[in-house]
Amino acid sequence: MIRTGIDTTMTSRSLRTAATAILLTGTMPGMTPSAMAQTPDFGDDSSEWARDGECDDMRFIGAGMAAVLNDEDRGHDATDCRVAFEQTRVTMRSEELQQRVVDARRIAWGDDEGAFANDGECDDMRFEGEAMTTTVLRVEDVQHDAGDCRTAYQDGRITLKQ
Repeated sequence: MIRTGIDTTMTSRSLRTAATAILLTGTMPGMTPSAMAQTPDFGDDSSEWARDGECDDMRFIGAGMAAVLNDEDRGHDATDCRVAFEQTRVTMRSEELQQRVVDARRIAWGDDEGAFANDGECDDMRFEGEAMTTTVLRVEDVQHDAGDCRTAYQDGRITLKQ
């Protein structure tokens, strides 16, 4: 074992102490009750996509998310979302971003058959915002960069042009 000057291991005694504190006070040592209250209610694992290693609950956002989100999975992928949350691969969406996910269902996204699909930038000229490509937008890419545009829209990084 390499010594770094900082002991990051927890002894069985310190683990028991922490567990006792949680049982008696409802909080971890060093955490305020309000900090503990910020932990989301993850729900249950009744989604057909539960326990697949990706968080499918649209209340969350981040690298640990599934590419396609369904409203019926909200609160029903607890294990995947809890693990990703604890690993800081997802965080809770704001109410505004949660509404954008629902609104995204009304947009005809198309497919990912465009020349620049799946490159992390939206190439569909119907949108505007920080996640748009900096290259020239082409008519032939309309509705052919669904994945990039849907993700950017749900993350609040693009909007539909008025």
